[in-house]
Amino acid sequence: MTRISNATEEPDGPGRRERKKAATRQALSDAALRLFLEKGFDRVKVAEIAAAADTALTTLFAHFPGGKEAIVLEDGAEREAALTAAVRGRAGGVSVLEALRAFFAGRGPFAPDPGPEFLLKVRLVVATPALRAYARQMWTGCEEALARVMAEECGRPADELSLRILARYVLEIPDLAGSGPDPRRALDLAFDHLERGWPGV
Repeated sequence: MTRISNATEEPDGPGRRERKKAATRQALSDAALRLFLEKGFDRVKVAEIAAAADTALTTLFAHFPGGKEAIVLEDGAEREAALTAAVRGRAGGVSVLEALRAFFAGRGPFAPDPGPEFLLKVRLVVATPALRAYARQMWTGCEEALARVMAEECGRPADELSLRILARYVLEIPDLAGSGPDPRRALDLAFDHLERGWPGV
């Protein structure tokens, strides 16, 4: 017997699988944020998050192997890729530090309109020592990659200590400036100092 296909049926191709993965990640993120805000980060177990999102615990760890902190803050791979792309892809005549200032100005607490849900997340991170430490670790973990791309773009040795120091300072800015009453002003103040200290970058 010939099977009559349903015209509205969508094959389980790569596009559909990716959408299902994204939907699962979003469901886990939403459930986690809701529980963290209701009960406090330290009082929520990963099993509760999985149950609230109607997923298995193994599914949660497949999407977020870093555990609870990663559900809120993701991992460092995207940050590292975005940082290096901001430096390599900057327009002609734009310095490395100008490109990094613009990069941070469009992200997280420095963005012009982060939205109410993101502001809730920022407050949660600032008020939770484990989350704040994880966020800082995610940025400082990009130090080697950032120092390397700065050296490439400036034509300097890859192991130049001055550039490693600069990379470390840049990557401390989200933690130092992102939690204050005026994050964007703090961001500009930090980069103003760095541009005076490293005028050739």
